[in-house]
Amino acid sequence: MTDARPLFDRPWADVLALAAGAVLPLAFAPFGLYPFAVASLGLLFLLWAGVSPRRALWRGLLFGLGVNAVGVSWVYVAIHDFGHSGVPLAVFLTALFVAFLALYPAALGYLAARFLRGSRWLRLTLLFPAGWTLMEWFRGWFLTGFPWLNVGYSQIDAPLRGLAPLGGVYAVTFAVALSAGLLAALWRSERQVRIAALAGLAALWLGAGLLARVAWTVPSGTPLTVALVQGNVPQDSKWRPELVRYTLDLYAGLTREHLGRRLILWPEAALTAWYHEVANGYLAQLRTEARAHGSDIVLGIPVLDRDQRRYYNSLVSLGERPGVYHKRHLVPFGDFLPFEAALRGLIRFFDLPMSSFSPGPADQPLLEAAGQKLASAICYEDVFGEELIRALPQAGLLVNATNNAWYGDSFAPHQHLEMSRLRALETGRYMLRVTTNGVSAIIDERGRIRGRSPQFATHVLTGEAQVFQGATPYVRAGNGPVLVIVTLAIALGVYWARRRPPR
Repeated sequence: MTDARPLFDRPWADVLALAAGAVLPLAFAPFGLYPFAVASLGLLFLLWAGVSPRRALWRGLLFGLGVNAVGVSWVYVAIHDFGHSGVPLAVFLTALFVAFLALYPAALGYLAARFLRGSRWLRLTLLFPAGWTLMEWFRGWFLTGFPWLNVGYSQIDAPLRGLAPLGGVYAVTFAVALSAGLLAALWRSERQVRIAALAGLAALWLGAGLLARVAWTVPSGTPLTVALVQGNVPQDSKWRPELVRYTLDLYAGLTREHLGRRLILWPEAALTAWYHEVANGYLAQLRTEARAHGSDIVLGIPVLDRDQRRYYNSLVSLGERPGVYHKRHLVPFGDFLPFEAALRGLIRFFDLPMSSFSPGPADQPLLEAAGQKLASAICYEDVFGEELIRALPQAGLLVNATNNAWYGDSFAPHQHLEMSRLRALETGRYMLRVTTNGVSAIIDERGRIRGRSPQFATHVLTGEAQVFQGATPYVRAGNGPVLVIVTLAIALGVYWARRRPPR
C-alpha cells in the first residue's frame, strides 16, 4: 500500500531540511551563488507548510544545524588554532554554538505552525517571509546580537541589492524570503496561483533591479588618496612582548613608503603596546613625519584608562585634528568574557590575550582625518548597520579596522567583506576596510570592490576614495519601516486566516 501523504509531509522528508540548510551558505561569499538563498528558504517553507508545530520545530532545527555547521565552521578555527584548545573541546564548543543558533529557525517553525495559520498561499507568501525577517532582526540584537549569515547579505551582487539603501539588510532579507515563498507557491498550485506568483517574482526582482540604478548620495570634493596597511603579523604570536618592537618598526616602515597619501589606515590592534607607552615618542614622531607630507594616519591600538583601570579597543587619529574612538559593540569571548568570574581560567580559550575590554561610550565624537569625519567601526561592529548609521549623514567615509587573523583560511574573512560591502551600499558611502592579514578592500558607494589585498601577505593597498554627502532612506529611518511592514504583514495575515478556513 503506497503512502498517500503529500511528499513534504512524510517523515523521511526531514532530511531535506538539513540539506536545504547545508546549501544555504553557498549563497554567501566566497561562493556567491545567490539564487541558493531563495531556493533554500523556499524548500524550508514548503517543509513547514501543513505540518504540526512539533515537526515544524524539528525541521527548523535541522535547517539551522545545516546552515551553521557549514556557514560558521570558522568558529572551530578560532577556538582550536588560535584559542589553543584541543580538538575535542573545540568540536564541543563549536557544536554548542551551532546548536544555539539553530534554535532560532526551530522557534520560528514552531511559532509559525502554532499561531500563523491560514491558507497555504497566505503562509508561503506572507506569514513565513515576514516571520523569517523578524527572526533575523531578533537574532541581530539578542544577547549582544549575531547577524552573521542574514540572507540579505547574500544578494550584494544580485538585483535585490537595490532595496538596501531603502530599508537596509532586513529589507533585502524580506525580499529574499518573499521570493522564496512565491517560488514555493509554484509547487502543485492552481494555474491562477502560479501566474500570480510568477508575476510577483518578476515585479519584485525587476523593481529592485531598477532601484539599484538610483544614486541616493552625491560626491563631495575630489577623491582622497588612501593607503591601507596590512601588516600580516601572525595572530598566535603578535602579543608576545619580544615582538612589540618588530611590530612597531613594521608598520612605521610600511607607512613611510606611502607618506603623501592623504589618508593612511592601520588595522585593529595593529600595535600591541599601550597607547600611553608609545604616545610621546613613537606616535609623536610618526605624526610629525606624516603631517610634513600632508598625510593623516588612523591606527588601531589598545588604550588604558589608568584612572578607572579600564582598557579599550581603540582607533586613534594622528593628524591635524587628533582624536580617539573606543569600540562600543564588543565581541563576546574575543573582547570580553561573559560570566568572567566563573569562566576565567577554566580553559585556555577563556584566557585569550586582551579579552577584558570595556565598551566605549555611546556618544563619542566622530574621528576626523584627511579633512573628513569618519564613521568608524572596529572588527565586527560594521555588521550592525543600525549602529553605524548613527554617524551619518555627518560622516563622509566609512572606516572598518579589523583583525581577521583569528579565522585563518576559512569562510569568515570573505563573509565579513560581503557584509562591509552591504554597509557601503546601505549608506551611499565608500568603505575603507583594513585588516591584519586580509581581505583589506576599498569599496565604493554601490558596494563594488575597487581594490583588494591578497590574503596572508604583508601588503599596502593604495587607491582613491571619493567622499559622499547626503543620506539614503535607510540612513534617515533605520530598520523601523521594515519592522513595521513585516509586523503589519503578520497581523494582516493572522486577520485573514481567521476570516477564511485553512486550505
